[in-house]
Amino acid sequence: MFCLAVSAAWAQGGIIRGIGNRVGQVGQGGQGGNDSVKARDKFADTLTLQIYRLDSDGSSRLDTSINDYSKRYPIPATYIYLGNTGVASKSILFNAPGKAGWDPGFHALDIYKWKLENVRFFNTTRPYTELGYLLGAKAEQIVDIIHTQNIKPYWNFSIGYRLINAPGVFRNQRTNHNNYLFTSWYQGKKKRYNNYLVFLGNRLQAGESGGIKDDAYLDDINYAKDRSLIPTNIGGDPINSANYFSTNISTGNRYKEFNILMRHQYDFGRNDSLVTDSSVIFLFYPKVRFEHTFKYGTYKYSFRDIAITNSNTTNVPDTEWYKTNYGIYYYPNDSIFLDDQWKEVSNDFSIYQFPDAKNQNQFIKLGAELQVLNGKFSDTIPLRSASLYNIIGHGEYRNLTRNKKWDVLALGRLWLAGYNLGDYHAYISLKRLLSQKFGSFQLGFENINRSPSFTYDTRSAFYWDAAQSFNNENTTHLFASVFLQKLKMQLSGDYYLIGNYLYLTDYHQRKQEGSIFNVLRVNALKTFKIGKRWNWYAELYVQQKAGNADVNIPLIYTRNRFMYEGNLGFKNLNMAFGIEGRYNTPYKPDNYSPVLGQFFYQDSVSISNLPDIHLFMHLRIRSFKAYVRAENINTARVFGGFQFNNNNLAAPGYPTPGLNLRFGIYWSFVN
Repeated sequence: MFCLAVSAAWAQGGIIRGIGNRVGQVGQGGQGGNDSVKARDKFADTLTLQIYRLDSDGSSRLDTSINDYSKRYPIPATYIYLGNTGVASKSILFNAPGKAGWDPGFHALDIYKWKLENVRFFNTTRPYTELGYLLGAKAEQIVDIIHTQNIKPYWNFSIGYRLINAPGVFRNQRTNHNNYLFTSWYQGKKKRYNNYLVFLGNRLQAGESGGIKDDAYLDDINYAKDRSLIPTNIGGDPINSANYFSTNISTGNRYKEFNILMRHQYDFGRNDSLVTDSSVIFLFYPKVRFEHTFKYGTYKYSFRDIAITNSNTTNVPDTEWYKTNYGIYYYPNDSIFLDDQWKEVSNDFSIYQFPDAKNQNQFIKLGAELQVLNGKFSDTIPLRSASLYNIIGHGEYRNLTRNKKWDVLALGRLWLAGYNLGDYHAYISLKRLLSQKFGSFQLGFENINRSPSFTYDTRSAFYWDAAQSFNNENTTHLFASVFLQKLKMQLSGDYYLIGNYLYLTDYHQRKQEGSIFNVLRVNALKTFKIGKRWNWYAELYVQQKAGNADVNIPLIYTRNRFMYEGNLGFKNLNMAFGIEGRYNTPYKPDNYSPVLGQFFYQDSVSISNLPDIHLFMHLRIRSFKAYVRAENINTARVFGGFQFNNNNLAAPGYPTPGLNLRFGIYWSFVN
């Protein structure tokens, strides 16, 4: 079916020549430039596609590069994951603990979600479609689909879908994630009114193994050829299936999120027009804008360990393991069910003022939001519940000067009343373009005061600990970066000062750090020219903690890519092939609590891994892209025959895969 679609796409032709100038700004109006989709021939053989995001300060371009596969793969290059695509993951670099305000507390699968703040809105002269398919080891499959078109010159819609399905190399790691999206962007004919609509859903299912029972199994000759035979702490003895329609996960976490967002804007300002040889294009410059944003969300976070005995699966929850690690006892052959469910309704009213009507990148915004939350939590009978609310005030100032050399962003949010009373988020950033030849720099400050996540509330079904009270976390973040265009180098630094740090000390016990500690991270990214067509992309991250807090991070993480980039003499071919290596210095990584879906601090096991080595060949022919990769060739050894089973460890009891052959194709075309 995919090959037929590809053939049809090639036959339909259509050339994506470039991106038009800025028409408007989603979330901040649609009247910012002198280009108009309406003025173009929709039957032309080229496409002008503009991309915007909610609350962004400009449009973005389609990414046609092929040298960095991590832009296509859902797991970022700076993240570790517990052995299979779709399972729990965390950054190997230190980051701020979280956002201010209400937080349900489940973040181990965040990188597989589609988020409202990253939703894209389009404006296009012709329908545009992109299809993607990736096939990996053990029938790992990722399907990507995006389609957008303008119903009318002032009304666009888009639909998107992604499937991630991976049985995994080790036992009880099956994942099945579904993301789906619908957007609509309507602008009134006189450009006074804008309406943005989003339907967004994430359905994530990740099997949980609790880790392998003993790392010594990795060096046992009986498990050299088939790693799925290694016993795990939970999940029983399922039969792995390569059927990507299968969603049979008897032991694991299931997260379901659904959001509806509708934003209305109405502007008051000055009319104008642009007269061309063939038409008159209506323009509008707002002075004042009124905005209303409605949001509705449902969230369900569940852990299941279901007692099953049939021809495909044998699983009886290990009551002793749960008793030892979580301090709770279940009767033999009982299933385990835990649920936190939420409903959210919020209304936000804001007013914008534009000092310079012809510069829509300069404005002052003031607003207030009312958020209503209702939760139900099931691990006991009777069920517990919570009815919460928050009143939030917020303000923002942005200014991208007309010469685009200075870019200022300052914003603040303060929780005035309700469950998260006293939370706040303050942020300011200053960017300066020195010159197109030399580069730019950025300086910034951020301070976040946040209430503990709701999983630290005794009402949560996932709170298994003695009752405690916790203070708000406070994080101060200073950051700076400089981009040197001529040297193809970026240098940046992040400094974190953290008080009342919250974390887990084992599978379920919560703790708050009493003393203040800080973390400094310095990053350097540099492109070296080592031949006419050969480049070396080097990334170096150095981070250091100061203080006695229970935080372990590697001192150094580096990623290096040596590759050829050229066309080998073929006019329409762009190719990148070479070798990629990733390495971090030895450290004591966090362990993982499968029931709570959270990583926790441990200081007894230190891990020293070999560098991860990947071979790759990426190519692009017009709008067709292909990726062929041989990952983790560093795991090769002679053990039970020549095998790729010298596995690295992501966390205690969680080995990463051996050799993984991946093949992906991505096709974009104009209808």
